[in-house]
Amino acid sequence: MYKNRSSYHIMPKAIGGIIEDIFQNGFQNFFGDESWGDGVTAPVNIQETEQGYELHLMAPGLKKEDFKVSVDRNVLHITYEHMEDAREQQTKWLRKEYKLQTFRRSFTLNEKVNVSGIFAKYTDGVLIVTLPKKEGGQPANQHIKVD
Repeated sequence: MYKNRSSYHIMPKAIGGIIEDIFQNGFQNFFGDESWGDGVTAPVNIQETEQGYELHLMAPGLKKEDFKVSVDRNVLHITYEHMEDAREQQTKWLRKEYKLQTFRRSFTLNEKVNVSGIFAKYTDGVLIVTLPKKEGGQPANQHIKVD
C-alpha cells in the first residue's frame, strides 16, 4: 500500500513484500491466530486420500494422554495443556532452549467428513487424525480417543 497526497491506493504485494511482512509481523499475524502461547504455531499438514483426509500435527515430546481431540458443531478441536509439575519447577537447568506450551488448533470440517468415524493416533512425535469421508447423516459432537 502506498500513500498518495489525497488517498491510499492498494497495490498487489511482490513476493519480497510478502516475505518482509512474515518476518516483520510474524507468522502468527500472517497465517492467522491458531497459535501456541507465545505466537508459535503448532505445524499441521493435511492431505486428502480416497477414503478421507489425514491431519498430521507435529508435537514431539508429548504423550498420547496429553491431547484432547473433539468435534463440536463441525469444528475439530485439538488441544494440549501443559502443566508444570514440581520436578520441573525445582530443576536447575544450565541451558533451556525449548519449553512445552499449551496450544489449541481448530479446523472447520466440511460436509464430506464422517464425524463418527474420526480417529487419532500419536506416533513418533506426530498426532495423526484420520477423517473418513461420510456416506450419510452424522452426529455433530464427539470426543475422539488418541491411540
